Amino acid sequence: MEIKQLMMFQTASKVLNFTKTAQILGYAQSSITANIAALEEELGTPLFERLGKRVILTEAGMKFQDYTDKILGLTGEALEAVGGMSEPSGILRICASETQCTYRLPHILTDFQTTYPKVELIFRPGIAEKDVLNLLLEGQIDVALLSMNLVVSSHLIVKELKDEPMAIVCCPTNPLSKKQKVYPIDLDEQRLLLTEDCDYRYAFEHSLTQAGAKPRSKLELADVEAIKKCVMAGLGIAVLPEISIKREITEGHMIKINWMGPCLTTKIQLFWHKNKWMSPALKAFVDLTEEYILRHG
Repeated sequence: MEIKQLMMFQTASKVLNFTKTAQILGYAQSSITANIAALEEELGTPLFERLGKRVILTEAGMKFQDYTDKILGLTGEALEAVGGMSEPSGILRICASETQCTYRLPHILTDFQTTYPKVELIFRPGIAEKDVLNLLLEGQIDVALLSMNLVVSSHLIVKELKDEPMAIVCCPTNPLSKKQKVYPIDLDEQRLLLTEDCDYRYAFEHSLTQAGAKPRSKLELADVEAIKKCVMAGLGIAVLPEISIKREITEGHMIKINWMGPCLTTKIQLFWHKNKWMSPALKAFVDLTEEYILRHG
């Protein structure tokens, strides 16, 4: 059996789809199918049951999955131990929440690629935070940078980096911009501009409900930049990460109100699977990301 075949099996055993496996690893689907079939023939037992377009692990496949993870992990450690991978190289699959993608990750990736040119970065965009942790558990991505409430997991390594402060903002013509103190009840009858599901949105809406405030309307928008434009146009109130609205506040296009409600801060965190081998590439990304965020915020 070959390392390439084991890598194909490992990925396929987690995503249970040969087409997705091919996309993740960068092979043709026919190559995935042929290599796994060759591996099954060598082992003398099927590893998957083919049910149309779906595949599921057989009992033998489930047993072999554990050994595959150990073999590939030890292979990586052996290469590092003898110096074969002392310089970070290979493929690193990363994912990040929208705030990180827009306001931090471009700087981090530029520094990383300049410092470690032999590492090929594969970025998975447009994934909701709640789905990213599942991708880590399934082995579809190697590391994630997210802003959310502190996570405790028995399966993931969670590295807390820094607080992610939030701000409630409105346009300069909104009466709330003139108030010295704004309480949740003061948002009664206001129009709210909201992101898709995230921890700070839930905390914000919960504070209004607890205070008995009933917004006039709620408009859910797909991204932070769209929400900012709507706030500046006077369409409503929004809660956004402070890093995303620094320039607009400085230029006077938005006002950060003096919020007297519950704290809406989340945490910037790095995640990777506890059984994931800490390759030189993964360690370099974790170290560089931590250094950048602690230095620049």
